[in-house]
Amino acid sequence: MTMSIKPASSGSKTFLYLLAVYIIWGSTYLGMKIATETVPPFLLSALRFFAAGGILLIIGYLKERSIPTKRQLLSAIFVGVLLIGIGNTTVALAVHYMPSGLVALLVAAMPAWFMGLDWAFFSKKRPSLLTTIGIVLGFLGLFLLFNPFSAAHASRSFPLWPIIVVVAGNICWAIGSLFVQRLPMPSQMTSTAIQMLAGGTFSLLASGLLEPGAWDTLPGMSQRSWLAYIYLVMIGSLVGYTSYSWLTRNAPPRLTATYAYVNPVVAMFLGWAIGNEVIDSMVGVSATVVIAGVVLMTLKK
Repeated sequence: MTMSIKPASSGSKTFLYLLAVYIIWGSTYLGMKIATETVPPFLLSALRFFAAGGILLIIGYLKERSIPTKRQLLSAIFVGVLLIGIGNTTVALAVHYMPSGLVALLVAAMPAWFMGLDWAFFSKKRPSLLTTIGIVLGFLGLFLLFNPFSAAHASRSFPLWPIIVVVAGNICWAIGSLFVQRLPMPSQMTSTAIQMLAGGTFSLLASGLLEPGAWDTLPGMSQRSWLAYIYLVMIGSLVGYTSYSWLTRNAPPRLTATYAYVNPVVAMFLGWAIGNEVIDSMVGVSATVVIAGVVLMTLKK
């Protein structure tokens, strides 16, 4: 059941939470890239969300004083595995191998997955012509950016297989977000904390299977990786993810999805300014096409 938004206070809240997601999440791409310089991505995600989830669970209990039912607990775990365990961790994996700004552009296609999955399995609302044009334009921009047949592909210093990983993560993220308003969920902070802990548990299991010797990297963590980790926990997770979690419960999915065309701009600028990532003319053109497509997808909303 979709919750209605009150025009005054809820409208201001929606704007503030959107602003937090727009800016903060754009910066987490570079944060993950720096943190994974010394710690493998699955272990990083596990430690990040265990810390943030544990802190938020205590705050949530003290503030909300509510114990979730079994159905609410299972719903929050299910959503947490999709959003954090798969959706966020695949991004951490991708930025370890690819420039953070380009990964952000891949995630910019999120509204297309939102709308396609919402139409196919949830609301059955067919996308408008403008939205369809936007989806086609967005994927055209991504093809121009990662075209394996182009001459520029040979000179790239990163592999293309993380693209498949990010796409799979995007689909899981969209499904989890669409389920939030359709499942019985715990109270706001408690729900977000459970999602983080569930996603962290999934990431820890994945690390045990795919990252042998991951724990041995912790003593060698650099100062900048520690600073990036603390930023990801305190700002990226506690502020950014909590804001997104509120939006998924209280704002229309297509409005929530608009963060996807602000995050790449922030991520690409920070990657260029701080991470020494190269933005050539082809990247600039492709990014413009992708973001134009995402704007068209969400223009009416």
